[in-house]
Amino acid sequence: MLVARGREASESAKQWVYRVLRRGIMTGQFEPGDPVTINGLAEALGVSAMPVREALHRLVADGALELLDNRRVRVPDLDRQSFEEVLEARLALETRAAERAMPFVDEARLSRLRALDRLADEALAAADFGRLVEANFDFHRCLYEARPGTVMLPLIESLWLRLGPFMRRAGETLSETYQVDRHAEALAAIVNRDAAALKAAIAADIRDGAGHLGRGHFERVAALGRNA
Repeated sequence: MLVARGREASESAKQWVYRVLRRGIMTGQFEPGDPVTINGLAEALGVSAMPVREALHRLVADGALELLDNRRVRVPDLDRQSFEEVLEARLALETRAAERAMPFVDEARLSRLRALDRLADEALAAADFGRLVEANFDFHRCLYEARPGTVMLPLIESLWLRLGPFMRRAGETLSETYQVDRHAEALAAIVNRDAAALKAAIAADIRDGAGHLGRGHFERVAALGRNA
């Protein structure tokens, strides 16, 4: 179910719809293959069709949605090769972004990061997948944006858009996926100003999260094919 966040006073309807849909895709509120209809989204968000249509066009351009031959729009799927490429790009960009951001993490931001880690822990304990994914992305974003004027975050978010729908598949193996609190390791590394440990924690978080989920999905698909 799409969770719509409040519209800010400075936002137009099309900006708000784009932001809500973009975050929804990024945080796993849609699954690969899900059809996306203008009328359905307009009704869910309480807006006219025009801002939804414009937002969908932007999301197709972002690679977050795909336009089919019959003019219908759906959430794209990833094959194994594309998944591995996106994962590799996340590892390269996010470990570097974390390293560059670390010197700018002050006590206020450290407190925000700890609060987001607690939210993730609470979501995991409650088996609330949606909240867990949101808290995870918010933790990473809060860290990376500590560095002023960073140009890496938009690139990273474009990768989150492509992987987000895969995160929905975590529901079946939630406890297996997050056996170690990599965020706690990242927080300890920040406190100790240990860039190498921070990069290792972020890399492990990506591998244990999206990496584990995606590879598990492809393994299940392959097993079904062998048993068919």
